[in-house]
Amino acid sequence: MAARRGARFAETMEGTLRLDAADGGSRPVRLDLRVATRGALRPRGSTTALVEGRVRIDGWADDLRASGSMVIAPLSEGRIAYSVRFTARDGRRYVLEGHKSPVWRSPVRSMTTLPIRLRPAEATGTDGEGLLRFRLRTLPSFAASWRFPAPAGTGGTATGTTDTTTATATATATATATATATAETLAVPRPDRLNVWYSTFTDPDTGTGYWLHHELVRPLSGAPYTHGWAAVYPPDAPPVIDRFGPHPLPEEPALPAGDTSPARPAGFHSPSAVATTRELRGRTARLAWDLEVTADSAPLHTFPRLAWKRRVLPAVHAVHQAQARYSGSVRLDGKVLTLAAAPGADARIAGRGNAHRWAWLHADLDGDTVLEVVTAVSGLPLLRHLPPLVFLRLRRGGRDWPRGDWRSSLGVLGVGRFRGRPQVPTWTVRGRAGGRRIAVRVDLPEERRTAVGYTDPDGGRATCHNSERADVHVRLERWCDGRWRTEQVWDLRGTGHAEVGLR
Repeated sequence: MAARRGARFAETMEGTLRLDAADGGSRPVRLDLRVATRGALRPRGSTTALVEGRVRIDGWADDLRASGSMVIAPLSEGRIAYSVRFTARDGRRYVLEGHKSPVWRSPVRSMTTLPIRLRPAEATGTDGEGLLRFRLRTLPSFAASWRFPAPAGTGGTATGTTDTTTATATATATATATATATAETLAVPRPDRLNVWYSTFTDPDTGTGYWLHHELVRPLSGAPYTHGWAAVYPPDAPPVIDRFGPHPLPEEPALPAGDTSPARPAGFHSPSAVATTRELRGRTARLAWDLEVTADSAPLHTFPRLAWKRRVLPAVHAVHQAQARYSGSVRLDGKVLTLAAAPGADARIAGRGNAHRWAWLHADLDGDTVLEVVTAVSGLPLLRHLPPLVFLRLRRGGRDWPRGDWRSSLGVLGVGRFRGRPQVPTWTVRGRAGGRRIAVRVDLPEERRTAVGYTDPDGGRATCHNSERADVHVRLERWCDGRWRTEQVWDLRGTGHAEVGLR
């Protein structure tokens, strides 16, 4: 039977847990949960929801794939019950249980306080008790996360007999399929003057950075064409960059009547290079590459989704494969460079042309965290004198921050937007949202960067200073107990992908 359409939301709770063990004591706890109801919410009844997300217990557990269930029955049963299974660092499975008991005499306290109990899922393990709280400062992001209805397939079956494990696997498969479909959609050229496909990645064994850039240009005067370039940034030698094209844009060949052969994959196609969601192939005078691309993460929309769909901005940027892996070979002047699961990203740009000036960063901060930043000034005459807009997305454990698409660029009602300074050799971005603030500094040393000339569809020119071996320093802080406290610091040396465009 088909799945009901329900609702989904995201919730974060923090507190402490006291373990009944020799090394026990109170430990900080944080739950980042994504909740999807199996059916429509029933205010006067009982609704069962699926839960997945991250459980962090300081020094004891950090499970990105926690899962479980939630019973939402505040009126009929007087409770909202949680049951979340996770794996501790010692490999043992545990269950975190608790329930809120809403009462009308104290609605805020009763709805924001969650007593919890820890018990082992197997026969042996550590017990514990604690208390979590829903922080009121997260209320705006919590409210913004609600979706009615959720996509079909998010919850269980209409009969409610699907177990949590099966339902979670179904939701994961659905999410992966949706991510793949979205990536394919983003790979299709839009009817804009400029379409760009680019890939950047770093060989984890040698530290060599790579940049593959492909353009489909429809100039204001003249025939459309394709061109691009490839660049290699070795750690012990100057960067090498080589161009291919331009090639006239060929028309799509018509298939004979009755021919059912599949169309070529969506993406960039020219006599010199091919770039799709699955493969990268191409050749220049000095370089040749043949790479397979794999990715299972959802696309990362640096610019708001609405801007991509409705063209409300002069140009848009989207990372359709944010945590991609590249395997294959690159040949440089006859020398073969082999890659195996090199981390990086595939992205798309579409619009009227390049910005008046801009800065860009892609940084794989760790195995679970990726940062994407674009700060730019529009090339339109009426907008080029405004301060740079900042589009920043930090993905940690599958969740994106800031929560809102427009948050970093416009702030809240125009107040609190992020600020950036695109310049060489060092550029910065700062901003805060949802109880956190971030400071990003990017360094592009002269010996590690290339200068590439860009030509807009209207004939305008810009110079892009690019380095796939940039240094990146990121500090993320949280507002806690009346002061800013450092949550995490990342310091990348020679593994950041960045550029600055100037005119």
